Amino acid sequence: MKNIVLSFFLLFAVSFSFAQTEQELKAAKKEKKDSISAIEKRVNALQKQIDNLPGWKLGAFGTIGGSFSGFNNWYSQGTPNVSAGNIGFTVNAFANLKEPKYFWRNALNVNIAWVKFDDQDDPTDDDSFQESTDVFNVSSLYGYKLTEKFAISALGEYRTTILSNFNDPGYLDLGLGGTWTPLDNLTVTVNPLNYNIVFSQGENIYESTLGAKFLVDYTREIGAISFKSNLSAFQSYKNSDFSNFTWINAFGYTLWKNIGVGFEFGMRDNKAEALDYARNKQSTPDPDVTFDNVDNKLQTYYLLGLNYKF
Repeated sequence: MKNIVLSFFLLFAVSFSFAQTEQELKAAKKEKKDSISAIEKRVNALQKQIDNLPGWKLGAFGTIGGSFSGFNNWYSQGTPNVSAGNIGFTVNAFANLKEPKYFWRNALNVNIAWVKFDDQDDPTDDDSFQESTDVFNVSSLYGYKLTEKFAISALGEYRTTILSNFNDPGYLDLGLGGTWTPLDNLTVTVNPLNYNIVFSQGENIYESTLGAKFLVDYTREIGAISFKSNLSAFQSYKNSDFSNFTWINAFGYTLWKNIGVGFEFGMRDNKAEALDYARNKQSTPDPDVTFDNVDNKLQTYYLLGLNYKF
């Protein structure tokens, strides 16, 4: 009987000791988390002070994605012998100068992708990689501050493709207006005086016109997260047929040593490009289509893959 009581007492003591140890460890863990949180707040406050210092701020991040596949005698599909693949990459970079009375913001966006679909039973098909996404956009914004949040500004922006049809079309916007910076990472530019210069060859579909330019850019890095959203829109004073907009959103999350996952999504509306495609570039060109009856669908693209933060 004594042995049973003694065993029960020892078991109770060990259990109580383990429970007490677990509670102590949980309490210590909570204290460490609170300490880490406090350190992170101090680090973020210091980073904000650094960001507000005058001078140049440089940064870039990009995404690369791809896939490759091959089938031999895979009879359940329509093309049993095929090799396919796609590869693409994006680059988002900025170089911003901040001074007490003025600023100069420069941005670059490049998105390039190729795709391949080789039907090995068809000797006439194209077995090479062909461009599927082709975006090049560079902008430069200079502003002289009237207040801490508002500046008179001048904007230059150039957009085109670089793999094929370089500068055909190409768009160069030059304008004067104002820029509002409600947040350190957000700029809103409105240029009521803007000339949209369009470069193109062949048939005269595109036209350079005077209009209003709108540019909204949000670029931010929060720890392992990099984010950029850029909306560029032009409203022609002559005719809405020559208006257009492009909106690009990029996201990167760093997992290990500047490597992580990235995603970019872009959309564009441009009626003149839709008309040019219908008349000259689609598989069955339609010479009778006009601005009034062209099927102007929203243009979109996306890329998901590995991300590298510079």
